[in-house]
Amino acid sequence: MAKEQKLIRFDWAMKNILRDKANFDILEGFLSALLNEEIQILQLLDTESNQQTETMKYNRVDILVKDSHGRHVIIEVQNERESDYLHRLLFGTSKIIIDHHQLGHPYQEIVKVISVSILYFNLGAGDDYVYYGSTIFRGVHTKHPLKLRKREQVEEHFIFKEIDLEREIFPEYYLIHVERFEDEIKAPLDEWIYMLKHEQVRADFQARNINRAREKLSLLTMNEEERRRYEKYLMNVASERDIMETAHTEGKQIGLQEGLAKGEQIGLEKGEQIGLEKGEQIGLEKGRAEGQAEMVLRMYRKGKSVAEIADATDLPLETVQAITNRPCF
Repeated sequence: MAKEQKLIRFDWAMKNILRDKANFDILEGFLSALLNEEIQILQLLDTESNQQTETMKYNRVDILVKDSHGRHVIIEVQNERESDYLHRLLFGTSKIIIDHHQLGHPYQEIVKVISVSILYFNLGAGDDYVYYGSTIFRGVHTKHPLKLRKREQVEEHFIFKEIDLEREIFPEYYLIHVERFEDEIKAPLDEWIYMLKHEQVRADFQARNINRAREKLSLLTMNEEERRRYEKYLMNVASERDIMETAHTEGKQIGLQEGLAKGEQIGLEKGEQIGLEKGEQIGLEKGRAEGQAEMVLRMYRKGKSVAEIADATDLPLETVQAITNRPCF
């Protein structure tokens, strides 16, 4: 079989290509396979994460769309492990509900939100690569789900119709663990996950619009300027990953030493665990700070002003000035 051509990383595509209405068909194909229904995207909604500015947050990309059912769908790519990730998902869906509900309007107009996370790290332990979560009310004793009904008018009569809370009211969450996928194609969604994992679309794939992804996300379609920006992005992602991995390793070593010392008082096992957790946090903070400083100095050497750097990295102006004024520079 001929080697398939390499495609652009999906997180880069979301930030630079898929925001164009002409390319909504790629997102529609992916969401149709995930939700197992025909999805049509009506519009891209503005969010803080939708701003097209280069920042140090290379491991996070969000896109928020509204579909033909009036639902708001968040799609997020996460390359590195983040503390309290599920808490942030809850905050994100809650904020969208609040932001899109007008004060004084009936609560039945509250928007439906679906959150889709594409994860390139293991969030917990499990034996699957796609997880689904929602709010379900069950009897404390019987364990049976609560069935609710709403009144609808049909011509001159009113009827009561059962509603599915998962589908019609509460937010739904999908977690896709890309690295856990073992390349076994069983459904259209697996073709998309294969593309996310390998950045390739096989010739035998038939999922809706996945051929459009092959055409529009090909590296061969990029001009010289786009390729330069894309290569810079890949280097930044690799650099950030190396910094985080080094920080994890150094942090665990420091934490282990501190934990062992404290363990003499509270027990070896408990002290080791405390040390690992504290050291990991120290290492992460150190790694992020070093990564920010490295990026600031790189931009400064290329002639960017302190104000331009602060605007591009979302760092305080004082922080950028302190980094560029270091004696070692």
